[in-house]
Amino acid sequence: MAWNIAAECISIVFLSIILVYSHKGALLPSWKNRMFQCCLGATFAAMVSNVLSTLLLANPDWADSWLCWGITEIYFLATPLMGLAYYCYTAATVFEEHAGGRRACILGILPGILYAVLVLINPLTGVLFSIQAGVYLRGPLIITTYLIFYFYCLISVVLVRVYRSWLEPQIYKILFVFPLIAASVIVVQQLFPAVILSGSAATTAILLIYLYLQNKQSLLDPLTGLDNRVEFQKMISLSIQRGQPLFLVMVISLRDFKQINDHFGQRTGDHFLKLIASTLKTLTAPYPVYRFSGDEFALLIRGRSPEQMEELQKNIHSRFNEPFEIDSYSCRLHAVIGIAAYPHSARSLEGLINGLEYAVNQAKLHHWKQCYCDQKMLEGMRRRNEIIEILKQKLQDQEFVMVYQPIYEVKTGRISAVESLMRIPESPLGPLSPAEFIPIAEETGLIVAMTWQILRQICAVMVRLQENGVTLPAVHINFSAVQLVQPQLAEKVLQTLRECQVAPEQIIIEITETALAENPEETTRFARTMMEQGVRIEMDDFGTGYSNIDSVMHMPLSTVKLDRSLVVSAVENPRSATMIRYLIRVFHELGCEVLAEGVETEKQDQFVRAEGVDLIQGFYYSRPLPEPELIEFLADFHAWPQAKA
Repeated sequence: MAWNIAAECISIVFLSIILVYSHKGALLPSWKNRMFQCCLGATFAAMVSNVLSTLLLANPDWADSWLCWGITEIYFLATPLMGLAYYCYTAATVFEEHAGGRRACILGILPGILYAVLVLINPLTGVLFSIQAGVYLRGPLIITTYLIFYFYCLISVVLVRVYRSWLEPQIYKILFVFPLIAASVIVVQQLFPAVILSGSAATTAILLIYLYLQNKQSLLDPLTGLDNRVEFQKMISLSIQRGQPLFLVMVISLRDFKQINDHFGQRTGDHFLKLIASTLKTLTAPYPVYRFSGDEFALLIRGRSPEQMEELQKNIHSRFNEPFEIDSYSCRLHAVIGIAAYPHSARSLEGLINGLEYAVNQAKLHHWKQCYCDQKMLEGMRRRNEIIEILKQKLQDQEFVMVYQPIYEVKTGRISAVESLMRIPESPLGPLSPAEFIPIAEETGLIVAMTWQILRQICAVMVRLQENGVTLPAVHINFSAVQLVQPQLAEKVLQTLRECQVAPEQIIIEITETALAENPEETTRFARTMMEQGVRIEMDDFGTGYSNIDSVMHMPLSTVKLDRSLVVSAVENPRSATMIRYLIRVFHELGCEVLAEGVETEKQDQFVRAEGVDLIQGFYYSRPLPEPELIEFLADFHAWPQAKA
């Protein structure tokens, strides 16, 4: 019989390409990926032995008959067992995150073992094939070769069908379809035995799997070419599953990288990220670097002593102390390092990732170079999570407690406004300080819903005061940087005031310079719209963070609040007093009122009055008061303001 092996030869070329590219990427050494390599190996062995056997049978004078027998035996062994390899790959994919996969493979292997025995004894029995005088003869059990392949295709389809709920729709379709394609091609092979197609069937299945399930490109970050966060997390999971005694995960986070994009442009920023990725790959070899997020890179490290880890961190910080250069741009980038250890920091993937992110957050918050997620930090993280749940519950139940600190107007001697302050006096953790829960609310985005709830609560208080005949011209409410980037913020504020029947003039929104520095365009646009509609804008905490006169000059403001630290310093230090004096004069020239915050002593009160501030807020006049006490305070205030004058 003359065989047509053209399709097999072409398939070998395609399979060789897949082999090369599948090994170029360092695929995760998981069970599924190893099964894919088995599929590749079995298919390649089957196809090459098929072509060689066919050539030797067609040209018996090329080699001794024993060689032809041996190669044909390999073909008969490898071809049906390709089906076994595909079945094991299917089982590894289905059971990737569930128990039971190894048992499914062991049960599936049994028919393959029986067939392998049949192949091995074939030279003695000739039940599958025989070669006599260079002529290939089919044996009585040749059908077994096809049946075993069909069997594995069938149980692969059944397995996928039974456990389809465990699979993503796309993965389910691929795993369901490729055995059917392979089986269909083998049917054609039986109908036309002169055309060899078994390798083509296998290559078609392999190509389908590689393109959609095993392609390394889906696990690479397109900008830097590093493995991405998904691959990093899979590697951690695999290390945990294998019971690694100890390993470390590290995140290197760039500080204020947004400023690079703002100053040099997105394209240059991308070039800097590529350079940083390349630099870290060199510094941290042999451990691979992963792109953890936009400006963060990750490492998974095994087998290094504490001294070696310290040396690695030192080398990273030393490099970041030097400028990075791209084209004509030179920039010194600052980085912080967060570290978590398995099993000391956490025993799960989620725990390690949370520990890493919390360590990075703490390092940035406290301006540390690096931060290790130890037991103390884990307790802090657990407390943070508990506070998040408390905030969610308080938000749902509308149980935030508001207190109001009066603001004294020097010129008229009256209370011109109060500042609204949020409190949580009761919780499962006891009283919570705003200094603790407000930053957490901002980090999680809960502050947005909290602010809307507080604004409505404030409006309700103002309506009640008016109904009780209590005069309160205005209430200050704080808007965080997170709040200021919400879409259609100005429209929502004005709509809320209309619904609550509160005049815009009765609300003063306090924003910080930090918020202005982070989102200058949105913040300025919002402030301008509010001022045009009658809602006044105050700059809070001037004297901290990003304080500068330029920010005041370009913002539509009604008031600038001097931070308590400036007031305290001015009373104790003549140089600070001179600075405050000129600041007040400059703000007045710009058309802004000046509010002195944190006035607690008579000496401080006399100083700020003498320097010409317009408004005073602090314990010297009143502590923050709940609504009933505020009503009493406002009613009695007329009896004592002259004592403060």
